[in-house]
Amino acid sequence: MFDIALYHAWVIPLLPAMAFVIITFFTKKMPKRSAGISITSILISFVLALSLGIGVIGQGERYLEHPLKVVVTWFSMNGLSIDVGTQIDTTSVMMLLVVTFITSLVEIYSLGYMHGDTGFARFFSYVSLFAASMLGLVLSPNLLQMFVFWELVGLCSYLLIGFWYHKKSAAEASKKAFITCRAGDFGLLLGIILLQLNFGTLDLQQLSKVIPHFTEYTGLTAAGLTGIAILLFLGPMAKSGQFPFHVWLPDAMEGPTPVSALIHAATMVVAGVYLVGRILILFVTLPSALAFVAFIGGFTALFSACIAITQTEMKKILAYSTVSQLGYMMLALGASSLSAGMFHLMTHAFFKALMFLGAGSVLHAMHDEANIWKYGGLKKYMPVTYWTFLIGCLAISGIFPFAGFFSKDLILEVTYAASSLSGQATGSFQGLYSLLFIMAALTAFMTAFYMFRMFFICFHGELRSHDAHPHEAPKVMTVPLIILGIFSFIGGWGGWPGLGEGQAFGYFVRVGNFHEIEANWFLIILSTGLALFGIGLAAIFYCKKTYSAEAVARKFPELYKISFHKFYIDEFYLWVIRHIVDKLGWLLWKFDYLFVDGIIVDGCGKAAQWSGSVMRRVQTGQLQHYAFVFFLAIVLIVLFLSLTDFNSIHVGLLLGGVK
Repeated sequence: MFDIALYHAWVIPLLPAMAFVIITFFTKKMPKRSAGISITSILISFVLALSLGIGVIGQGERYLEHPLKVVVTWFSMNGLSIDVGTQIDTTSVMMLLVVTFITSLVEIYSLGYMHGDTGFARFFSYVSLFAASMLGLVLSPNLLQMFVFWELVGLCSYLLIGFWYHKKSAAEASKKAFITCRAGDFGLLLGIILLQLNFGTLDLQQLSKVIPHFTEYTGLTAAGLTGIAILLFLGPMAKSGQFPFHVWLPDAMEGPTPVSALIHAATMVVAGVYLVGRILILFVTLPSALAFVAFIGGFTALFSACIAITQTEMKKILAYSTVSQLGYMMLALGASSLSAGMFHLMTHAFFKALMFLGAGSVLHAMHDEANIWKYGGLKKYMPVTYWTFLIGCLAISGIFPFAGFFSKDLILEVTYAASSLSGQATGSFQGLYSLLFIMAALTAFMTAFYMFRMFFICFHGELRSHDAHPHEAPKVMTVPLIILGIFSFIGGWGGWPGLGEGQAFGYFVRVGNFHEIEANWFLIILSTGLALFGIGLAAIFYCKKTYSAEAVARKFPELYKISFHKFYIDEFYLWVIRHIVDKLGWLLWKFDYLFVDGIIVDGCGKAAQWSGSVMRRVQTGQLQHYAFVFFLAIVLIVLFLSLTDFNSIHVGLLLGGVK
């Protein structure tokens, strides 16, 4: 089974792609059959991915150093040869497992959540295409193939965020996501083109060999290659919601909740982290570019946590939490640790999918009421959702022994290590990494606080809505919650720092580190203490209500408003669009209308019409007119010459006469 999956890995994305085609063209009017086709295809893909994962672990060191590529030539010309195929290594196999596992559970959950929706079959067709696009991206052996699937992922997110297109808010959110990501993708495409022009290849393995010696292969300076690296990074910044491209992610909550779980846990947003991990050698070679990645990640993590702390909609709190956790992943990559970044990507997929699906159960029970202040006391109505959601909150807060404890602690450790090391990995940016470590630690405290703020408001106390009659979700929705809860509990046990690179998770992502990480008990105690302090503070304000959160907000009204209104970033963008972009567009339209169209295009046309009308008067077709014109011309010529200094001989010669 392993050998079949190894050399035919292209079947893994092909199966959901075929499901999309079958549903779209043949079974779209048969909802149950469409769902069955979609779920069956992704489950088979998961089995194939699982066999790959077991085989890679069994092969030990082989796939750490020597990835397996199965490719065919797509097209070839002078100076450019592009292959299409698959690349199997530890990192890609880990991503295959995460994507197929989470997507399988989300699709099963959707049988209950989307029941009765008029777009039931269409939903499963979109999800199948989404899964196929992400799996194709994961298996890509070169940047061009990756970019093709990257854009397909963007298209699918547009379709799924705007799934309920009859809602104006959903349609606007899908456009916002699509346009924001395209802005970043423009930089990504430029970076890919510049890499091809300078290195003559887009193959990931070849680039990993030549980039560290770029001065030998190209005429680029370090500054020039840094510019290319930052251009490339713009795409992942937009796709993974890094500041200042983060604005589309919270609005993406307009799609169905299973879509939110897919986008935020296993597919679109982590594609940016995965791409940076794939070309991490480019950033590690350039300390300035690496520090830029780390700063953007660390700032995004803290910035989003500051926003989440005052939000009142359950899914938007989770959305800003996702942005913050993605910042953590980018920070880990910026500390030159692929292991830490990919490890947190995996554990985050478990507990964030769990919490989004848990939020879907709550919304399902509360008739889509989004405001958490309308909830309360849901513990006694929804026990399965309560306990699984609690596991998710403990995991994301970094409490031992839940999954997030191991991966988040590892990020703190690699950031701390980067602040105390010099050399290729960090250059002369130790001071920056020290600041980023403090920001990451503060984010850990804030994450625990705002997650348990939401948890206590939603599940403890008394039910505040008298119109709702909450109840537990059906088993088709609660079983995926239980499975994800189990993985959110045990999913990080293989990544304990210092256990050795040969253990469990180490086989999947042990590449790219420039320093060994040992368990730092001071940091472990610090991060756990900060998380417990955040949970305790949330309990005091929102569970025990020893102190009033409203009183604190009234005491610091400006800080509260800034956080609640998301630092007015959306309002700033709207102001720029209305007062700069729109007015600049109006000026350009006027220039086009008056000068380009009015003078150049229309002017040339009118000149041609006028000259044509004049010439038509000359070409009458009557012989007597032509003779008259000829005679008149001779008379005029004679008169002209007679007034000059020419003598009669010249006149006679001109008229054809003789001396």
